[in-house]
Amino acid sequence: MRKARGFTLIELMIAVAVVGILATVAYPGYTDYSRRGKIAEAAGALGDFRTKMEQYFLDNRNYGTGSCGVPIPTGKQFTLSCALSGGGTGYTATATGVSSQGMGGFTYTVNELNVRASTVTGVSGWSGSTSCWVTKKGGVC
Repeated sequence: MRKARGFTLIELMIAVAVVGILATVAYPGYTDYSRRGKIAEAAGALGDFRTKMEQYFLDNRNYGTGSCGVPIPTGKQFTLSCALSGGGTGYTATATGVSSQGMGGFTYTVNELNVRASTVTGVSGWSGSTSCWVTKKGGVC
């Protein structure tokens, strides 16, 4: 007689159930980890943009006329924009999350006084802040 080889249907179903449970537990942690990595793009781009705007101000004694004085950087996870205020004596730079990259609902801003703010809408467990750039769930800066 030949001895049967392989797995029984019950053994395969148990293995699939174990993998499903592990995936259910791991996926939320992975998505938060991924989001935190993508937020670094916004923080880096806004910080770099602010530095260039301050250099422009030192050279020209204003932040621009009609539009912001330096080119707005482009990003994959966030789109950046700039709005002047006070006739060129102030500005607000904004990084808005791209929905197709999983960052919809995230908005980060910085102004000429280096006041940083975050707005997070529609993302479970995340909240914004009026005094910093939120980088973790629960409004942690």
